Amino acid sequence: MKFRVERDVLADAVAWAARSLPVRPSVPVLAGLLVEAHDDGLMLSTFDYETSARASLDADVAEPGTALVSGRLLADICRSLPAKPVDMVLDGTRVQLTCGSARFSLQTMPVEDYPSLPSMPAATGTVPSAEFAHAVAQAVTAAGRDDMLPVLTGVRVEIEGSAIALLATDRFRLAQRELGWEPHTPDESAAALVPAKVLGDTAKSLTVGTEVTIALSAGGAGEGIIGFEGTGPGGVRRTTTRLLDGEFPKVRSLFPSEHLTVAKVDKAELVESVKRVALVAERNTAVQLAFGDGVLTLDAGSGDEAQASESIQAEVTGDPLTTGFNPQFLLDGLTAIDEAVVELAFTQASKPVVMSGVPADEGAQSGGDFRYLLMPRRLLS
Repeated sequence: MKFRVERDVLADAVAWAARSLPVRPSVPVLAGLLVEAHDDGLMLSTFDYETSARASLDADVAEPGTALVSGRLLADICRSLPAKPVDMVLDGTRVQLTCGSARFSLQTMPVEDYPSLPSMPAATGTVPSAEFAHAVAQAVTAAGRDDMLPVLTGVRVEIEGSAIALLATDRFRLAQRELGWEPHTPDESAAALVPAKVLGDTAKSLTVGTEVTIALSAGGAGEGIIGFEGTGPGGVRRTTTRLLDGEFPKVRSLFPSEHLTVAKVDKAELVESVKRVALVAERNTAVQLAFGDGVLTLDAGSGDEAQASESIQAEVTGDPLTTGFNPQFLLDGLTAIDEAVVELAFTQASKPVVMSGVPADEGAQSGGDFRYLLMPRRLLS
């Protein structure tokens, strides 16, 4: 194996492929990055039996070949190299890397011990990359992080015709984001439970190109795979991940059809107020929100400890209402909303709030593409 490649192209591709390497691999070879040199360029691959990543890039290949080296070490080296072409040569059981006057010698791992990477499923459709990354970032806000409840650490991706819905919940909050896309068949219908962390990292990393191809293979129980393909500097990038096994809760019915109290508030003003008042909220205590005639009053703290109170303008319709929320969960939902004005809709104080953005265009649907439902917290008397 012998090739020359541009430093920036190599560094970017290595960093992208190595991003999903396990911190503590079950076997040493899973810490490796597979470098395959072909007549038409390079392919860099990683795989941990759950998630695979492949990056193709242009290179001047003098001798085709394959080598398996430490992925994190190679990423660190490439990041530090001077802005000059990089030469890599396989010499016995070592890879020699030269860039300008910098020279590195890396021990290889046995390629024959490396697992075969899964094939990319058949393409299901395409979606604009920047819009997809933003939608995923909004949805994963509510995803669970408790590995004891693995189903809730995923995002349910529902495909129905030309629409995709992303749903995530950790039992205390629920996020729903809808967006349009271009399915390969008009009546496409599928659902998948994708690990939230993998989905978030992948969507964010594929924004260089204009669109992302989604490829879904449902398979049998525990066999499903979802793949994503996009363009990166110098070539194509593909990643696959195994779908989570289990039944995602039926959460759509949690969004109420009617609301008795609705408040519209300037989002930036509410965010700053929550941050200030929450400074005195003891751990696991709520920030109280009291909605009245034209005003929203926020309170936190109790007893002999520090207390805080602040009032901001609010357009309130319906009955006055007092409730309370985990301040961080409240901030997570507010910051995920794009619009400058946020709507908080209630059925009653003890029931969840539904938060959405109010579009600047009065004729548009109110917060139709992203909704965030948050359970209230018990207020201290």
